Amino acid sequence: MTTPVVIGVTDTRTDGPMTGGERETLERWLDSSRAAVLLKVEGLDAEQLCRRSVPPSTMSLLGAVRHLTEVEASWLRAVLDGQDVPDMFSTREQPEGDWDLTDPARAQDDVAAYLAEVDRAREATARWELDAVARRQRHGRDVNLRWILTHLIEEYARHLGHIDLLRECVDGRTGY
Repeated sequence: MTTPVVIGVTDTRTDGPMTGGERETLERWLDSSRAAVLLKVEGLDAEQLCRRSVPPSTMSLLGAVRHLTEVEASWLRAVLDGQDVPDMFSTREQPEGDWDLTDPARAQDDVAAYLAEVDRAREATARWELDAVARRQRHGRDVNLRWILTHLIEEYARHLGHIDLLRECVDGRTGY
């Protein structure tokens, strides 16, 4: 094995605000999922991150990281904040580019892009109230920050299940 792409991740997940307010609870669950992604990819090299370990699926651990990078940008910068977000991994020509076009040579940059996007997403979220209607609609309908955060928690939960299986196939590692 060559050098791991992600190392030294501290597990910061806690039970959080068991009697906290709505925003605090939503943000804690989203941050817990973000932390779980990094914990699940920690210690693997670029080749392992790109391995498509559940044929015929094109899913890989790095593909999941890239997909979640785009999800964060799409919902919190494009929809919520109304920013024009350039294509990152998927394009009109390659709509599944986040999953299909992984490259071990770019693994470090792709993880860095995820970390940067999470920071930008947190900054965008901090400027909004839960009830505030996003600047852009989703499928012709208004959405607010509360709905977006709930959707992101669902999106992460779904893909963390994939990530669990992909990691186990790569090196047998399991665990929360």
